[in-house]
Amino acid sequence: MATTRAAQREQAKAAYDAFLAVCPSRQLLDRISDKWVVLVLCALGGVEGGPEGGARALRYSELARRLAGVSQKMLTQTLRSLERDGLLTRTVTPTVPVTVTYELTDLGLSLNGLARGMRAWAQDHMDEVLAARAEHDERA
Repeated sequence: MATTRAAQREQAKAAYDAFLAVCPSRQLLDRISDKWVVLVLCALGGVEGGPEGGARALRYSELARRLAGVSQKMLTQTLRSLERDGLLTRTVTPTVPVTVTYELTDLGLSLNGLARGMRAWAQDHMDEVLAARAEHDERA
């Protein structure tokens, strides 16, 4: 009996276990846990404190300015990997000079809430983390 593509996808999905070294979901977790990925998702996902649906397209230079400290090489690699994973789209508009914008896909938008939550948690709990580090370093 032939199985449908949907059934094959469901079977493969059930087999994913990130605790296994060979699981492709582990590679995805590695990608989406990268700080630059989280920050790119947050930057493309909407304005600071704005509504959740505030996603927007940004040019490369806008992203580079927004993500202070990111190198050109790292931003380019991050954007390419997110495009490959289907989390964002790259649109080239034939103007002079050429305009290139990046925008979250529906898949990227589905991850954006988690990325914003991680960023907010880090910002909200930084004082506690710094205090814990200082306490740990005093004991060591």
